[in-house]
Amino acid sequence: MSTNESLIDVAEHVAESLGGAIVSHEIIKDEVILTAQASEISRVLQFLRDDIECQFKMLISICGVDYPEREKRFDVVYNLLSLTQNNRMRVKLHVTEDELVPTATKIFSTAGWFEREAWDMYGIYFDGHTDLRRILTDYGFEGHPLRKDFPLTGHVELRYDEEQRRVVYEPVHLTQDFRTFDYLSPWEGMTDIQLPGDEKSGTSLHGWKESDKSVKGAK
Repeated sequence: MSTNESLIDVAEHVAESLGGAIVSHEIIKDEVILTAQASEISRVLQFLRDDIECQFKMLISICGVDYPEREKRFDVVYNLLSLTQNNRMRVKLHVTEDELVPTATKIFSTAGWFEREAWDMYGIYFDGHTDLRRILTDYGFEGHPLRKDFPLTGHVELRYDEEQRRVVYEPVHLTQDFRTFDYLSPWEGMTDIQLPGDEKSGTSLHGWKESDKSVKGAK
């Protein structure tokens, strides 16, 4: 049996066993990708971990993806690995901005920090997580920086104030005015200008020696 046939069998086995919990399944680049119902994610992960034909006992990561134009704005992606079967599995959920996703911490202990990161970066809330707080940004950070509508400059900046002897938060202020760039190389349009030292070597800006120019002109 080929690798692709084996993956198809695994995907169909999971879909048949879990019924309506699985919305769709496909094989992309030798990896099974399942789309599941968000409310059923605990049952799906439990089955993938414990079923004898799956044995996806390692949760590699949980991450978010933002599609602001969609009604269900976020994807929550679980990447699993089965060392026994030498297979990888990717489980996706489509969730709205205010939808609660059941925590996976009761199934995979590694999910704790992954879910905190998804909350911190995207604002995806994991119901049942006992310590859902920021993990990459500061405690006073406003917003979720990997959302597509989050400004590149952020909302606030922090600095240490010598007078107050503490860290203070202030609105972002850009000191540099808006600039336009013509993307013209500084080396273009300067063919008649010599750089310091060119008079000693007889070399112009483009590397031609004056003697070469005279020879070309003679020809």
